[in-house]
Amino acid sequence: MSGAASLFSMVFLVPALLVAARGDWLRRDIPNMLNAAIAAMAPVYWWAAGFSLWPEIAIIIGLAFALFCLFAVAFAIGAMGGGDVKMIAALALWMTPMQLPMMLIVMAIAGGLLTAVMVVRHRMTKRLGRPEIPYGIAIAIGGLWVIVNQILTNLPQTA
Repeated sequence: MSGAASLFSMVFLVPALLVAARGDWLRRDIPNMLNAAIAAMAPVYWWAAGFSLWPEIAIIIGLAFALFCLFAVAFAIGAMGGGDVKMIAALALWMTPMQLPMMLIVMAIAGGLLTAVMVVRHRMTKRLGRPEIPYGIAIAIGGLWVIVNQILTNLPQTA
């Protein structure tokens, strides 16, 4: 990741992910406009990172679309919210094919831990029905993990 791409992701994507996570925690909602902004800014990031239209950007778009379709099935069966599905796809537009698996793994681990905590909390408060899991937090953690890892691995080495 170039310096310009790192700076761009820190200035735009990191705050957007934090806002999405906070909103999902407080309201169990990730606004469509926020997901649209994350997706709409990806081309500027691609330019800053120096990605080529073919095959790099084409692959990124294809993987984001595949994730959207996969998680849309989860939404259709009631396992995930629509904002979460859109956020995963929008965030995938910022990930290379090498970064995407790590984002998904970290997201799944964070989501599992978050779900366990929410289920325990739900039972301890003796609430009825299924607990609502703010999965946008786990998605944001996955994205932030990749961003921080990428920045740290590109720091200049000191002797």
